[in-house]
Amino acid sequence: MKVSSKHLYQVAKGQHFAIPHANFIDSDSARAYVTVAQRRGLPLLLAYAQSHSSILSLEEAAAIGNYYADSVEVPVVLHLDHGADFDFIKKAIDLGFTSVMIDASQGSFEDNIAITKKVVAYAHERGIVVEAELGHVGANDTSEADEVTDSVYTEVTDVQAFMKATHVDSLAVSIGTAHGVYKGTPKINFDRLREIASLTDVPLVLHGKNPMMGKYKRGWYRRAYDDNEG
Repeated sequence: MKVSSKHLYQVAKGQHFAIPHANFIDSDSARAYVTVAQRRGLPLLLAYAQSHSSILSLEEAAAIGNYYADSVEVPVVLHLDHGADFDFIKKAIDLGFTSVMIDASQGSFEDNIAITKKVVAYAHERGIVVEAELGHVGANDTSEADEVTDSVYTEVTDVQAFMKATHVDSLAVSIGTAHGVYKGTPKINFDRLREIASLTDVPLVLHGKNPMMGKYKRGWYRRAYDDNEG
């Protein structure tokens, strides 16, 4: 069933586990992800990245994502990953995505705030949650990113100002994870993550492969939805 990520994140944060995120590029990959989620009784962020629009159009992704999200009983969030511009994100919302990410992490702090606020204003009016990125999670040529970039760690001193200005629902942070295949052994800065977590109550998102996925609880969502949302 297609849902918003807002309640899912609250449950995950309260029960100390993570929710997996998987990018689909066609019907087969979307079907595979939701089938496994259903089989294991787990929630899922079924995601489509703007950088994949050369492979699969946004309209096609919306049709596929909406269909497969509603084809299973477990909670599935239809998420736009790494949205790069307002018009694309707006269209994704209008096509039924329940969660969107604005990634302006490579611009200036001021520009990141400005476009994030614009996305939040449009999305929140329609009940859609927004993820933003502070700091920059780097990428290589084997990832969903549209260019090769180096990571820039999230500055702790920027977190509170960014959250106060934007009111995003979740925050992607850079602590040493990376998109694509790692070159060498990743060095994850857990201290930086703890510092950031101490400054905000919003759920934190880790992009790229990471060793921090919490333990899942089969069937947890049934209790949560029975108690809170039905």
